[in-house]
Amino acid sequence: MRIVIDAMGSDSHPDPEIHAAVEAAKYWSDKIILVGPEDEIHARLRLLTMSYPSIEVVHAPEILEMTDKPAESARRKSQNSMAVGIDLIKSGEADAFITAGNTGGAMATALFRLGRLKSVKRPALTALFPVRGGHCVVLDIGANADCKPEYLQQFAIMGSVYASKVLGKSNPKVALLSNGEEAGKGNELVKETFPLLQSSGVNFIGNVEGKELFGGQADVVVTDGFTGNILLKSSEAVARLIIDLLREELTSSLRTKAGALLARPAFSSIKKLMDPAEVGAAPLLGINGLVFVGHGRSDSRAMFNAVRVARQAIESDLLNALRSAIQDRLAQTQPLDSAEVAQ
Repeated sequence: MRIVIDAMGSDSHPDPEIHAAVEAAKYWSDKIILVGPEDEIHARLRLLTMSYPSIEVVHAPEILEMTDKPAESARRKSQNSMAVGIDLIKSGEADAFITAGNTGGAMATALFRLGRLKSVKRPALTALFPVRGGHCVVLDIGANADCKPEYLQQFAIMGSVYASKVLGKSNPKVALLSNGEEAGKGNELVKETFPLLQSSGVNFIGNVEGKELFGGQADVVVTDGFTGNILLKSSEAVARLIIDLLREELTSSLRTKAGALLARPAFSSIKKLMDPAEVGAAPLLGINGLVFVGHGRSDSRAMFNAVRVARQAIESDLLNALRSAIQDRLAQTQPLDSAEVAQ
């Protein structure tokens, strides 16, 4: 496998990316391509290992900063590390691209350079939420603030394929995020999307509220990007608050410290489940290529796990599965006009 890592993506670039590349190349013997300023990357690589035959460095003199405006900078900085890395996917020189950089920049660059899968109206940002029993695929979490019912229908199809192919979920359960479980609940978008999901060929189980999402009742939960982004950031903040409060209380006295020592294995398991580094990165579904985006705070463990996730997507032939599912399932529910087929 040939996997590209944007060496200038994370907040602490390029060290997490370079460490992860070295470890991944050793562990899987895959070709890892690091994209960024070549002199700097080579110098740091030599500090870690004298020989790195499985690692290739491709020069990219520009960086897409977190503060850059995504669409404008993706065009203006044509030699940024994201653009150069994604072009390797487009040319067939690599199989997947990973970045922990500007999410909007990754979306814009992927759209400009790779385009959408045929018939996909809007790509979706995807996240894996820790829930009871494992993880849940949630989309969209920020790419499309305003959505139409047909967008959510496509999100459901793509999320179902991802849960099946990469997470190994058999006939994944798909739900629609709403403020009530009943079919008639929700805003107009939710009400209009409900019958589309019923006829989309996915294992649609109806509406879920936030408590059912985190209770693990669904494998895939679909929502618009505005709601999904608020859900994601609120969940991250609550998780951090709980961990911080527990840490404060468990270290407040000798008695609680003793209890904390006894409960350390349980706390370690919970922390691992809630740690984004364990997930590594999530895909931009609907892009005509395998593009994965990790958290800006990604460390080397997170980037290593991002390579693992990308490998799973390549092994499972995720891209072709998405193409087939979009064509087959949409053909059953709605005719595609000539303009959309051309897209």
